[in-house]
Amino acid sequence: MAAYLAKRLGYYAVLLLAAVLLSYLLASYALDPRAYYEGRQPPLSAASVDHHLTALGVNDRTPLLSRFTSWAGHAVRGDLGQTIDGTPVGAEFGRRIGVSLRLLLLGTIAGTVLGVLAGAWTAVRQYRPADRAMTIASFALLSTPVFLLAVLLKIGAIWFNEKTGTDVIQFTGEKTPGVDSGFWAVAKDRGVHLLLPTISIALGAIAGYSRYQRSTMLDVLGSDYLRTAAAKGLRRRTVLLKHGLRTALIPMSTYFSYGFLALFTGATFTETIFGWHGMGEWFISSIGKNDVNSVVAVNVFAAVMVLLSGFLADVLHAALDPRIRNA
Repeated sequence: MAAYLAKRLGYYAVLLLAAVLLSYLLASYALDPRAYYEGRQPPLSAASVDHHLTALGVNDRTPLLSRFTSWAGHAVRGDLGQTIDGTPVGAEFGRRIGVSLRLLLLGTIAGTVLGVLAGAWTAVRQYRPADRAMTIASFALLSTPVFLLAVLLKIGAIWFNEKTGTDVIQFTGEKTPGVDSGFWAVAKDRGVHLLLPTISIALGAIAGYSRYQRSTMLDVLGSDYLRTAAAKGLRRRTVLLKHGLRTALIPMSTYFSYGFLALFTGATFTETIFGWHGMGEWFISSIGKNDVNSVVAVNVFAAVMVLLSGFLADVLHAALDPRIRNA
């Protein structure tokens, strides 16, 4: 198992280098930092614009290979350059990464666990009312755009607050200004603000994972080894959980890693709609400003998270499949 995971780590290291290179090349070709300085009053001279762009390391008149080499040399030392506004990218990155991770990790864990359980549960109850209801709900969620789902949740929160005459559900920003004293007061305030964005992320994950898990579980339920385990007198719960669900999770482990990218895309819209100042909102605003260094930083963050998800999926795969664990 150790050799297998070491080999996978080397594979992911190569993929990360490729992702960094492609992110920088695509951002440099697609964005025009020079346009950020157009329309200024008083207008900046061409020499002044060149000076600013050179200081940022994004001057399009400098060869692309030289720009990338300079950026990569600083990046390996922890310096991600400066934003188009002249502030350190690393400082902005550090401030926003915690915001996004709170949203992504909670939404991902909740959506994955509940989606897997829902898929396995409906597979055992195939074609029963519960299975049909879950199928309808899943397809309804999958066909609903992320931004529309977030807006509907906000409308529901407004309706609930008006009906109860309270402001129990908060949906703007990650915290209430002025609430910074007392651990429990801060934790409660953060939890209230985290509720709707987390639900928005988790619902999409539940819908997707439940459909895949139902399909893989149905394949397992008709297998010979489950019938053999039941014939040996094992309890139905043991047969389904220890032998059925464990085997059905093996093909799902690969889907987990690639599903994370879709979750990150959804979080981009979720952060913007709910006023969370995380990586997704930063990514959108950076594209609008033609901020090459910031866009590259967000892309690298997304690549690292997807590759980490892939490695965790490999660990799960090895833990579930003895053929890999004992290789």
